Amino acid sequence: MSKVVIGADNLGLPLKDVLVEHLKSKGHDVTDIGTNTSDPVDYPGVGRRLAEKIAAGEFERGILVCGTGAGMAIVANKVPGVRAVCVTDPYTAERAIASNNAQVITMGAQITGASVAKMLADIYLANEFQAERSGKKVAQIDALDAETRKAG
Repeated sequence: MSKVVIGADNLGLPLKDVLVEHLKSKGHDVTDIGTNTSDPVDYPGVGRRLAEKIAAGEFERGILVCGTGAGMAIVANKVPGVRAVCVTDPYTAERAIASNNAQVITMGAQITGASVAKMLADIYLANEFQAERSGKKVAQIDALDAETRKAG
């Protein structure tokens, strides 16, 4: 089973809690970095904290939840070395890891129901990167990331 870190803003809190319970019931080692309050929480702080844990190698996979999933994906992708994909359907959940080697997926609590979110997380965590097919492309993404960091 996977070692997974999960986080959400206040809009994503209810769905995050469903996912935490579901993933633990499947035997995954889940670390919840919050939020754990319905008080307003800006998603950039949560997204950055999770992405930095991924970049540091503390976790191989992460899940972020906000209202749409889009904002969390943008934030996570700003952290050097992190690839995040907003998932809304089974095929994208599979290809996020299989083709793009995304360490993070994001979801929108206001657009994705609990049963679909659980399915998407299961699909993502059940698949692996297909380096033989997509390694060259991901290496190009990594090179762009390194160039951008050096230029910045």
